[in-house]
Amino acid sequence: MTAATWDSGILLLVGGARSGKSRLAVDLAVAADRPVVYVATAEAGDDEMADRIDRHRAERPADWSTVEEPRVVAAAIASIAPDDFVVVDCLTLWVANLVLAGQSDASVLEQTEDLVATLAARPGPTVVVTNVVGLGVHPETDLGRRYRDVLGGVNRLAAASARRTLLLVAGRAVRLDDPRELLG
Repeated sequence: MTAATWDSGILLLVGGARSGKSRLAVDLAVAADRPVVYVATAEAGDDEMADRIDRHRAERPADWSTVEEPRVVAAAIASIAPDDFVVVDCLTLWVANLVLAGQSDASVLEQTEDLVATLAARPGPTVVVTNVVGLGVHPETDLGRRYRDVLGGVNRLAAASARRTLLLVAGRAVRLDDPRELLG
């Protein structure tokens, strides 16, 4: 799948912080020969996050549309022209926004099912960015452990609907195949 031949479906980019996920999503969108809509889920809760949001904005071409939606992402996606190239950046912050807003794990997963169904129904290409958490240090707090577990469930749901899932490490990608295919 190259940017030139990829014209539909979900590409899920997973990886750790600063692994190159967002940069690859932007590069793929730049290579697409169609309008781009960037769906940003971040909220500027502090100066560092505000700076990060500003850097991400500066990386995007001026002719792209940006939808800043921290919580109701499925509805935002549904309002986008069906053939536009969509970048959703990112599920990690979206889940944090929902958890910190007091939503239950079941509610977050239900909203993920709605989001994934909305994304899968799009005829145009969609790149979804998310982090892998829990590969390293065990979270010390109940909230940290809950967040890790909920995000893991969200990522599994997203990967199950993705046409392709790539794990990014140090700017390099490894294709992730569905292990259930081994079961026949």
